[in-house]
Formats: sequence, structure tokens, C-alpha cells
Amino acid sequence: MKNNTLQNLNLKLRAPAWSDVNAVADLIYTVCEADGDVTVATSPEALEHSWREEGFTLETDAFIVEDENGHVVGYEELYNEKAFAHFNADGYIHPNFKGLGIGTMLLGRAEERAREMMNLAEPDLRVYLHATTDGRDQTGQELFVNLGFSSIRHFWRMEKNLDAPPAFALPEGIELRPFEKEKHASMIWEADNEAFSEHWGSYDSTFEEWSFRKLERPDFDPSLWLVAWDGDQIAGFSQNRFRMGIGWVGTLGVRKPWRQKGLGLALLHASFADFYRRDMKTVGLGVDASNATGATRLYQRAGMHIASEFVTYEKELRPGRRLEED
Repeated sequence: MKNNTLQNLNLKLRAPAWSDVNAVADLIYTVCEADGDVTVATSPEALEHSWREEGFTLETDAFIVEDENGHVVGYEELYNEKAFAHFNADGYIHPNFKGLGIGTMLLGRAEERAREMMNLAEPDLRVYLHATTDGRDQTGQELFVNLGFSSIRHFWRMEKNLDAPPAFALPEGIELRPFEKEKHASMIWEADNEAFSEHWGSYDSTFEEWSFRKLERPDFDPSLWLVAWDGDQIAGFSQNRFRMGIGWVGTLGVRKPWRQKGLGLALLHASFADFYRRDMKTVGLGVDASNATGATRLYQRAGMHIASEFVTYEKELRPGRRLEED
């Protein structure tokens, strides 16, 4: 979509400003509501926090489309996920403005920005762009295909409605202790990297990256985190929080030496019980539908069901050595 086409539709493309955070959060909520799952929307506070991530520049890495009355009807953001070789785009179009080419234009702008930044990647690295859409959004899926993207992965948001706090038993020798940020943060960070090292698309994060995304987020509550200890070793963890009106199991991990002992299920049930005690009867989480560690089977065994499905698409911007080979 050319700028003159935008003008013909009385629409305007511009860079976001910090003052747009509420309007963009409202747009995201409206789109998620139309798709049927507002739990994956974001609060203005969480959105502003993400805009402050190191390496993200609001004025160059995001785009807004507004109508003639100044209402935000389109939004796209681009993040450098790793080494200027893995980029992730996320876009939203108001339901009343679909089919006008806004999504195609915004995603095209995100790709242009990614191609600018990829010059900072090591010259032999493969460079690619990811984007995800709700599995019920047929228009969005067609948009990606038309722009040269290929479907590569499916993700589920799973959910359980609690009618009672479930009982749970920890494996012998394992105990839950309160999370103390100053004492335990670096240990949890290391355990997190280790537990997810085999997961698709996973990279070791720096402590600073991990802290920003986990400990500095506005909805962080250390009392919700469950940490399983075997003596002075962290065996597993469940990094829980409240998200858009429900309880959320943000990251549940078990380190290799403690797998196949029932710890994952115990941590999940302990999380359910804790949310129930806090008068939260609906709990959700996100999971890779092709998870290689059996997480989907674990969640189904705990009585969770698939509430929503999301499809991740990829477009290769340059062939080369894969990041996973580093």
C-alpha cells in the first residue's frame, strides 16, 4: 500500500509516540477480543515495559496507522530476537479496517526495517523473520502466505477452570521454598537457560535480558513464583503471574536430572492450588504444540484443554549458518 493510497482512505502512517501506549493497548485488546481470546492481549503497563527493552527503538521499530479522527487502527512492531539474525514482527489491524491492505503495508515496513538491521549480523548467519497469528484468523494467515512466509510451528494456549485446589505430592527429597530475588535470581536464570536449551527456537539469555523480561515486568510478583529445591540445587520452577484477568503459568521448567519423577506435574498442581487460594479459578499457559519434552501431555494429564491455537510463520531474508550452530 502506497502512502497516496493511505491518503485516499483518509489514513495516516506514522511512528508511535510514548503517549500512544493506551491507544495501542486498546487496539490489541480489540483485535484479540474479535479473535476470541483477550487473555493474550496486553496491558498498557506491560506494553510500555516491552517498548523499553534494550535494542528496541520505538521511533524506528514500530509503526502506527491512524484514521482521520486520530484513532489508532493499525500497529506493527519489530524486535531483534537474537544477533540481528532472528527478528519477530507482531501486528494488529482493527476489525473494521481489515481487507484494505493495511496489514500488508505494515508487515512490509517491518521487513524493510529488519533488512536494514540485518547488516549488523555476522555475514555468514542465516537471517529470518517470524510472525504469529491466531489460528482462527484466516485473513492473517493468507496475508503471510501472500508475502512469502511459510507456516513452521503451532502454539497452544491451554487453560483449566478450577473447582477445587488440587492435591500434589513432591518427589522425595524435594521441597518448595519462597523465591528471594536477591539470593536466587542468578540461580533461577541459569536453571531457566538449562531447562529450555532443547526447546525449538531457544537461545541462552543474558542475565540482564532475563531480568528485564521476568523480574522487571510490571506484573512481577515474587510470591507467585514456586521454586523446587533438592538441597542447595534448584530442581525446577514455575514462574507464575496474573495476566489479563486469569492466573498464568509463565514458565514451568524442570532440570534434566530431576525429570521423569513427577516434579513437573507437582509444580503445575502446586501452581493451580496457589492460584485457587488467591481466589483465581482460571489458569492458563502457552506451549509449543510440538514440544519435544512432553509438556503438552503433562498439561493434558493435569486436566488442561486447548483454548486457542496460534500459527507462527517464517520468511528467510538471507540463507546461511543457523543460529543454533553457535
